[in-house]
Amino acid sequence: MNVVKPMVNGIADIVNLSLCDVALERAISRTTNLPGMVCMYGPSGFGKSVAATHVANRRRAYYVQAKSVWTKKATLKAILDEMGIRPLLTIPEMLDQAAEELAKSGRPLIIDEMDHLVDKKAVELIRDLYEASQAAILLIGEEQLPNKLKKYERFHGRILAWVPAQPVTLEDAKKLTPLYAPFVEIADDLLHHVVKLSAGSVRRVAVNMEMIQEEANATGWLVVDLAAWGKRELYTGEAPKRRI
Repeated sequence: MNVVKPMVNGIADIVNLSLCDVALERAISRTTNLPGMVCMYGPSGFGKSVAATHVANRRRAYYVQAKSVWTKKATLKAILDEMGIRPLLTIPEMLDQAAEELAKSGRPLIIDEMDHLVDKKAVELIRDLYEASQAAILLIGEEQLPNKLKKYERFHGRILAWVPAQPVTLEDAKKLTPLYAPFVEIADDLLHHVVKLSAGSVRRVAVNMEMIQEEANATGWLVVDLAAWGKRELYTGEAPKRRI
């Protein structure tokens, strides 16, 4: 029988949430002479953004999720909006505003989807913000983010820790069950099958659990194992083959 694992404020306390929290804590509690930026990276679907938003609430961090269209000015405006500060007109003025708030408040900054800022060549802007504030900054990005940042030696050298997001595990899946399949007990053999098909993605596990819950609602299952599930389809992320 599956044991329901504890949740934190309605969020399953899976491995990547803990890794994200520990990464930011390292930056916050670092000694004075150590760099203050940390980077968590991994494939899409590993739950990095969900972990980051939860950690932002836990740590009272300012949180922004970068967009592909952001310019340097748009980036600073988004950060200042998150801080509740009315932006001044120029990029240097806005940079000073954001840095002053970070330094004064002592609150960390989380930048999600950092790859977009690398692609827009806004990396030095974030370095300037860090240098001016010495704030703890957590960067969240895709699997290739560390390689992208290697091109920026002065930025790369200010990363205190590189934290690879981990693929979803069976234990993670058990913690996710109360959120996505609360009214059916999913046996370990079916959970293991779901984890294997999901190729490390927390998102795919969640989708599959909702599919199992829907099927359970339709069939009246209270408990379902791999044998009961049978040959029913599960979500793998692949588009279905066309049948003509």
